[in-house]
Amino acid sequence: MTVIDPRQAATDAVSRDPRRPATAIVYDSPHARAIVFRLAGGQQVPPHRSLSTVMLTVMFGRGIVSGEDGEKEVQAGEVIVYEPNELHGMRAESEELVLLATITPRPGSRSSDAPQPIMAARSSATRDGDGAP
Repeated sequence: MTVIDPRQAATDAVSRDPRRPATAIVYDSPHARAIVFRLAGGQQVPPHRSLSTVMLTVMFGRGIVSGEDGEKEVQAGEVIVYEPNELHGMRAESEELVLLATITPRPGSRSSDAPQPIMAARSSATRDGDGAP
């Protein structure tokens, strides 16, 4: 069993570029990745696509998520699910928005092998090809 505190990871996350959201990978395995995004007012993750299913859990604040059907305002407690290859993005308007993104299978990992999970609590401002840090 692994217990993760994404709230603390969000608090500790630091962005190397103030124009970009702070992020922290809180779990990483070949089967799933969990990333915390902390967006200050006005910051965004531009719409992009992923080969994986992406589930966003709004942990704190309010903001806008975008998808194939346009934009929707979201608030703490809501979960948004994007299917593989579905366009998705997010932005904070005037207040901070904190999201936990669960991506499955892990970006870049489509293998049926099941190596041991790799735990990470690193903050990053870099992105891989699936739009995630």
